[in-house]
Amino acid sequence: MIKHSDGSDNFDAPYGIDGKPSTSSTSDTQHNPIQDRQPDKDIEQLAINVIRGFAMDAPRKANSGHPGTAMALAPLAYVLWTKVMKHDPSAPTWFDRDRFILSAGHASILLYSMLYLCGYGLTLDDLKSFRQWGSKTPGHPEVGVTPGIEVTTGPLGQGFANGVGMAIAESRLRAHFGPEICDHRIFVVCSDGDLEEGISHEAASLAGHLKLGRLIYIYDDNHITIDGPTELAYTDDVAGRFRAYGWHVEDLGEQANNIAALQAGLENAIKVDERPSMLILRSHIGWPSPHLTDTSAAHGEPFSVKEIAETKKLLGLPEEEFWVSDQVLEHYSNAVSQNQSLRRAWEQRVDKLTAAGLLDNQVFRACIEAKGLNGWESNLPSFALADPPIEVATRKALGECVNATYQSIPSLMVGAADLIGNTGTQLNESLPDAISFQSKSPKGRQLHYGIREHAMGGIMNGMALHKGVLPLGGTFFIFSDYMRGAIRLAALSKAHVIYSFTHDSIGLGEDGPTHQPIEHLASLRAMPGLCTIRPADAAETAQAWAVAVERDGPVALILSRQPLPVLSQTTRKAQQVKQGAYILADFNDFEHSAGVAQIILIGTGSEVHLCLEAEKLLRKEKIAVRIVSMPSWELFLEQDIEYQHSVLPKNIPTLAVEAASSMGWERFALKSVSIDRFGASAPGKVNMEKFGFTPQNVANTARELLT
Repeated sequence: MIKHSDGSDNFDAPYGIDGKPSTSSTSDTQHNPIQDRQPDKDIEQLAINVIRGFAMDAPRKANSGHPGTAMALAPLAYVLWTKVMKHDPSAPTWFDRDRFILSAGHASILLYSMLYLCGYGLTLDDLKSFRQWGSKTPGHPEVGVTPGIEVTTGPLGQGFANGVGMAIAESRLRAHFGPEICDHRIFVVCSDGDLEEGISHEAASLAGHLKLGRLIYIYDDNHITIDGPTELAYTDDVAGRFRAYGWHVEDLGEQANNIAALQAGLENAIKVDERPSMLILRSHIGWPSPHLTDTSAAHGEPFSVKEIAETKKLLGLPEEEFWVSDQVLEHYSNAVSQNQSLRRAWEQRVDKLTAAGLLDNQVFRACIEAKGLNGWESNLPSFALADPPIEVATRKALGECVNATYQSIPSLMVGAADLIGNTGTQLNESLPDAISFQSKSPKGRQLHYGIREHAMGGIMNGMALHKGVLPLGGTFFIFSDYMRGAIRLAALSKAHVIYSFTHDSIGLGEDGPTHQPIEHLASLRAMPGLCTIRPADAAETAQAWAVAVERDGPVALILSRQPLPVLSQTTRKAQQVKQGAYILADFNDFEHSAGVAQIILIGTGSEVHLCLEAEKLLRKEKIAVRIVSMPSWELFLEQDIEYQHSVLPKNIPTLAVEAASSMGWERFALKSVSIDRFGASAPGKVNMEKFGFTPQNVANTARELLT
């Protein structure tokens, strides 16, 4: 209930239905304010109030959801989708459309209402199925589930970072292809929760530095959290904070119901092209509910049937659930149909530029699909064999692969969280556009994220889901912890991002246990939809890069700091990396053997060559060993069962060797040489020896398994 300065709690809205100060009281609630307006204002207000009706009805029917924010922001959504944004529901993936991100994803019914009303293919039945099994209207927006959803938001702050990624993609593509092809904006609605989460600080700082002028955020300043008023824990000077980041800031004040003021604020921000914009909008959650406006109950609880009826009466809506008139639907259809001419004009420009030879359609298509040009794999480097073998850290091998294929993957943008030189993500400056992406050099394809791993993960998702960019981002594997929320959303979204996670084990050495990943491989392997690849050497790294570029969805490359020998076996068979696991060497031709291996050693990454060395020791005892390189569990499990059994027959004992947690290896092996404690600060070779990653210990463990 609204409390007034005089302490009263009668229903006097802080501003009227039309955005003007209210003079009504509870005695006026029989009055239908819509009836007294001019026809154009009448239909606009009705179009807005229908959104508020859906915002109450859908959570009530689901007995779950967040009605209040959607009710308060209904006018903003109306203005954005009918008066400001460039979008065409008849072509939801039109490349040059404006992007809209609801970072406050809990208010998803607001976005679903707009998609229904604007004609994106949702139906009233979809709204009635809000938060139900198999529906197109899940609890938080999910890209790929609902037409018109640009990113998967839910964890607060992620959508904020996604918007920065989309703006980076737009800027880079506009610089490369020209404004005739790429000329749009990214609109993001964020909440106090988004701004409290640390990821927003990192992302906003980078956006300000890069002067991303096509980026417009609207901060819903409603002063309410689940626990109560935001003032319980949050009294930031938001305007001062964003000005300090270098953003354009405009405080719109108490204008959440004022259509003209909202439109003017947005259009002013559009004119600011040299830096991102933050519009601060004071709204009242749950407005105009007579008893729940400005309460935490309006945030996360469905309204009662009685409260909905009273609120609909104030709004001039019938009590009928999910009510909408043909007149309202026609109004929305007419409002958005004008964008079809913009879309058709864009298509004509593309055709004209292509025909004139001014647009390379193959390059443009490769960018949109975030794949390489035809035959790009032929540029992959090969790594020389020698006796003794040359040694190359797989992180450095990745760098060679990236630079060798860079020009044949036009969508590629490469960067790291202040670790470009350490993670194989340093571009050769002699390559075209291999310069730092900055406001003065937007063609640059080398992206410096700064020490901002949290933001880097969310920004990469935004870049990938924008389309036109394939982001490769690097950091030490241990710091994937900072990115985990974004990695999970990448997997959920099937976002085509590539991670270079280096310094992958205790073998990194003296930095010690704070920097030595132990449980991280098991953690990422447990994540559905994420492909992890830990190559054994440079040859496998080249094929892992090929998989990462061609695969749909996120790929994590797990790479070594320390040099690893380039193996003759992988050089001959590395193309089998795409199968996840393969027989690297099969020593089954001894006189005593029955033509079969007696034991299988499975290695990943830096431990594959240990398995080969251990085999030599076991061979002296006439123990026949099969060596299997298993760079990727996920790729292996995608193979048919016959192939899996041909590599790992069930009747042969199996030993896994990996310098990481043993968790999960019981799926493939009877036993593992692994590490289930934190590492130690010592030279890498000393660590590997002390923790048992030696040929002798592997051979001894294999022998024990056979007894």
